[in-house]
Amino acid sequence: MGPTSAGKTTIANKLMKQLSELNVTALHFDGDEVRELFGPSHGFAKEDRLLVVKALVHFANKAVRSGICAVVSALTANEESRQYVYDNASNLIVCYLNCGIEICINRDPKGLYRKALNGEICSLPGVNSPYMPPDKYDFTIDSEHYAVYQCVEQILNKLQELNALKK
Repeated sequence: MGPTSAGKTTIANKLMKQLSELNVTALHFDGDEVRELFGPSHGFAKEDRLLVVKALVHFANKAVRSGICAVVSALTANEESRQYVYDNASNLIVCYLNCGIEICINRDPKGLYRKALNGEICSLPGVNSPYMPPDKYDFTIDSEHYAVYQCVEQILNKLQELNALKK
């Protein structure tokens, strides 16, 4: 979890490469990919965001039941979505990517902050509403001050510490 442009997808993609090198079978489920699957009519209202989260939890649970590690990268910006994850995800380990909104705005690889600041998007947490960090998570990574490879290394170390990597 983390704000838009905190590095969730980028870090998850690099994590997947490292897991593969460690012979850990894993699948990556990304919030943006699920949103694309729903099509252009799917918006960013609270209900739309919750539907994406429900789909991510569903797919992740199917992977976990099959003995596959599931890596999920998703904004999960509101408390209802987060509570759904906590209540419904199997074998859950939550990593919060801590990154200031100013840094996220400067990164902005998809131009979402620019669009929100120009009034083209009216529901981007951090611009149109405050981005509230989650109240609970298993560990945090400072993606503002660490390079992607350092973030991945920290995640792998934590997963190993928690004995969460199954080959």
